[in-house]
Amino acid sequence: MSFRKLTPADITNGTDRAIDEARAVLDDLTAPKEERTFDNTMRPIDRIGDIMGHAFFRYAFMGYVHTDKDVRTAAKEAEEKLSKFGVEMIFRDDLNTAVKEYAATDEAGRLEGEKARFLEFMLRDLRRAGHELDPETRAEVKAKTERLVELGVRFQQNIDEWEAYILVDRDGLDGLPDSYIEGLERDEETGRYRVSIDYPELFPFLENARRRDLREELRFKFNTVAVDSNKKILEEAVRLRQEIAEAFDMPSWAHYVLEERMAKDPERVRTFYSELRPPLTDKARAEIEAIADLLEKDTGDRAVQTWDWNYYDTLQRKTDYGVDPFEVAKYFPLEQVLDGMFELTSEMFGLEFREVDDFDTWHEDVRYFAMVDKETGEEIGHFYLDLFPREGKFSHAAEFPLVPSRVKEDGSYQNPVCAMVANFTKPTKDNPSLLQHGEVETLFHEFGHVLHQNLGRTEFARFSGTNTERDFVEAPSQIMEHWVWRVDVLQRFARHFETGDPIPEELVNQLVAARNLNKGIFQLRQMQYGWWDQELHAGPDRDLDEIYVKGTEVSLLPPHEGTFALSSFGHLFGYDAGYYGYMWAEVFGDDMFSRFEAEGVTNPEVGMAYRREVLEKGGSLDPDVMLRNFLGREPNNEAFLSNLGISGTS
Repeated sequence: MSFRKLTPADITNGTDRAIDEARAVLDDLTAPKEERTFDNTMRPIDRIGDIMGHAFFRYAFMGYVHTDKDVRTAAKEAEEKLSKFGVEMIFRDDLNTAVKEYAATDEAGRLEGEKARFLEFMLRDLRRAGHELDPETRAEVKAKTERLVELGVRFQQNIDEWEAYILVDRDGLDGLPDSYIEGLERDEETGRYRVSIDYPELFPFLENARRRDLREELRFKFNTVAVDSNKKILEEAVRLRQEIAEAFDMPSWAHYVLEERMAKDPERVRTFYSELRPPLTDKARAEIEAIADLLEKDTGDRAVQTWDWNYYDTLQRKTDYGVDPFEVAKYFPLEQVLDGMFELTSEMFGLEFREVDDFDTWHEDVRYFAMVDKETGEEIGHFYLDLFPREGKFSHAAEFPLVPSRVKEDGSYQNPVCAMVANFTKPTKDNPSLLQHGEVETLFHEFGHVLHQNLGRTEFARFSGTNTERDFVEAPSQIMEHWVWRVDVLQRFARHFETGDPIPEELVNQLVAARNLNKGIFQLRQMQYGWWDQELHAGPDRDLDEIYVKGTEVSLLPPHEGTFALSSFGHLFGYDAGYYGYMWAEVFGDDMFSRFEAEGVTNPEVGMAYRREVLEKGGSLDPDVMLRNFLGREPNNEAFLSNLGISGTS
């Protein structure tokens, strides 16, 4: 059935059918066997992962993108069902018995490569499901794990469905261009302009609106999303996670989670932060002093607040570097940026992109593309682009894996499908979609995930594309951001939407010169979110309010009184105890890009080496191994610090 014609009943019934199919496969593989083999024990487990992936695509994913609220609600319930089936599966005693029986065979002892890793990870999953615990404790762990699934779905749904805005008159939009104002809705009762917390409206307002009180009001709205409901959800989730960790004799949820991560334990994360925090703090203090001077000149106040720094950062870019984000955006109409990104990645990674016209979609704005290997001419994946905001849609930017790559039971290869969902500036009646440079960077970032997902050529869905260690998965997207800061790259596609003139080299140089402006503040704010995440999961008896306030010490900006930004911090479900991975991955992304800088930033040989050694491997190798194979050395943080204008040691 077409996505647009889906009903809540279709979502519910389709999900139930998928779970029934998966359970039948599970029942068959766990039934007694005369001889345990990889094909009758492990391969069916991967088949179940494939069934679940397709069900997420067809049904649960609609909770993030469908236009009908009732369908979205049913889809969120479907996502919960699918997740709970995954919990049910890994807690089954007969699955534990079957896998351990196979692990004891001579065949299992001879496994190598991806098959050996699959068995190793499955045994680890079963241990972490409590099969070595007493039955009563394991039952409690299962119940708590299922409850966490419910809480995570509710938490994200509360964020996505939340609507908040401020009403301003025309004078309140002083500092913003006509193109921005034309895109705003008018309040029917008052006739005033509605400025929402959707990203395409939020950030331009915070960056350009001269009225400090209105910036504060909008920031307050942004930092109090779903606070009453989501704070309670988060408190319960943090408590349950700690109880699960203690059931496994681990001191904290962070210890439990990081066992599966590249970092391995919280101490390595603390060391990572401790090495970076001092130089970043020194840089940020100087940046805040410079902003305080500007603030004092305008208001007589030197206390820089969270609703100030975006505005003065933009002002500095305009006055000190000649960078006006709205003027720069005129060189980045979305269509040209997409064409340029496709051309660049085609050249570097041996690909072609072909738009598909006849396809099933959930909204008229959505586009669909085939990814083709240039050398063989074979299609190797597909991806959707859903790039504009709308009511009830997922409110951030993300890539969603929809169909995993894998070798199917008949020996043929299943190509992957994924979707990039974002909220970029919509076209108006007078202008095309004009991306601010930060939006161009976001587009490239998320397309890095698309490449990672669609270029993975693993045998098993378990390791398909982005299904790698969570604290490494951002590295292939972080590396993509580097290309949008290059004159030689931008001049390929950045052309003024009215005149067609290429972006001036001087303007790109100004952008690059301003790149590290207030990066100390920005990186400390990223570290603040990572610190919050680690502290929430560092042990028992967590005081969320105390942690929230104390975390502001990391960023050097005082807390916004009356707010609780953690209520809209969606990554606390899914990235829980792992948000440090964004900065962690940025360090490794910068390090990988250093090879491109040394051998040619658009060098196809380096691009193909990166495709073969990193992207195609998915999660089938440890990230440390992939990094060493691509870099030819041990990774370090020198490129990361150098890019910030900071010298440091690895």
